[in-house]
Amino acid sequence: MNINEIKDKRIAVLLSGGVDSSVVVYEFARLGLHPDCFYIKIGPEENEDWDCSSEEDLEMATAVAKKYGCRLEVIDCHREYWDRVTQYTMEKVRAGFTPNPDVMCNRLIKFGAFDEKAGHDYDLIATGHYAQTEWIDGKKWLTTSPDPVKDQTDFLAQIYDWQLKKALFPIGHYRKEEVREIAEREHLVSAKRKDSQGICFLGKINYNEYLRRYLGEQPGDVVDIETGKCIGQHRGLWFHTIGQRKGLGLGGGPWNVVKKDMKQNILYVTKGYEPVSAWKRDFAIHDFHFLTEEIDMQEVTFKIRHTPDYCEAQLEKTGPGSYLVHAGRLIQGVAPGQFCVVYDKDFHRCFGSAEITYLDEIIS
Repeated sequence: MNINEIKDKRIAVLLSGGVDSSVVVYEFARLGLHPDCFYIKIGPEENEDWDCSSEEDLEMATAVAKKYGCRLEVIDCHREYWDRVTQYTMEKVRAGFTPNPDVMCNRLIKFGAFDEKAGHDYDLIATGHYAQTEWIDGKKWLTTSPDPVKDQTDFLAQIYDWQLKKALFPIGHYRKEEVREIAEREHLVSAKRKDSQGICFLGKINYNEYLRRYLGEQPGDVVDIETGKCIGQHRGLWFHTIGQRKGLGLGGGPWNVVKKDMKQNILYVTKGYEPVSAWKRDFAIHDFHFLTEEIDMQEVTFKIRHTPDYCEAQLEKTGPGSYLVHAGRLIQGVAPGQFCVVYDKDFHRCFGSAEITYLDEIIS
């Protein structure tokens, strides 16, 4: 983070109470800067039966802002989250797809609703994401973090170009262990907090409980696709995704989910660790979202889930924003609705992402 590039800028820090965003504030403080901090309130606090960590998060955020002499303001984006991100999630899973709420939270809330409510007064919005940006030929690009396990460019690959231009990732050049070391050295109250898991606001809330609250249950048959025999019952197709191996409650496995028949409410599975029907080399994506500018993509790398692994591929353009992905190896668990995030051949510069399109794994 170059002081000459930011010293005259109006900077807002999204402070969550976690160790990553806490070190972001420290990074500014060591440069003699004291940016305004904002805690975005999106959790379901009014639901007392849902154990949410937001109260502790706010306490941590308050302590860090005070330590470095920064103003902290709470921005309530609760309604926007439930109207936008929850609606997106429920519409997708109800249709049989596999959505990613965290991807849309970045686009619609952290760099969206926040900007509408407060961020428009600032030149830059700083977050604790493990990602970087680079100016190449006068354009700002999203680039990967040196920590392949924690890299979060995949969660940012749907933000708009104007959001990317305002985005600042002060810890993106660090590895996670370095951030922990800084937090402990500086005696930050959040130094030993565990990393959040799953959807950004849910905390201890189980994702299936989140779905059950809005969609309920719809029991149906689980069928072995090889034999056509019913081998069990599911509680709702929205609790399962293509490629799923765990949590099926079936004996004699392992089993893999390979198809969902939405009309007949049937979940199809196949037996074995690496059955051919559960893996794909070629699949389609649509509505490609370019982060910076539309470019000619052919030889690329990609990922379809949050892992440190990338796969080489050839992209074949089939129409405006539509491509066939020809992967260099078989990929497990390719599911409609997932985001396919595309990078250059060196998995450094992130071009953007697109949804995996409608496949025969789902029968509507």
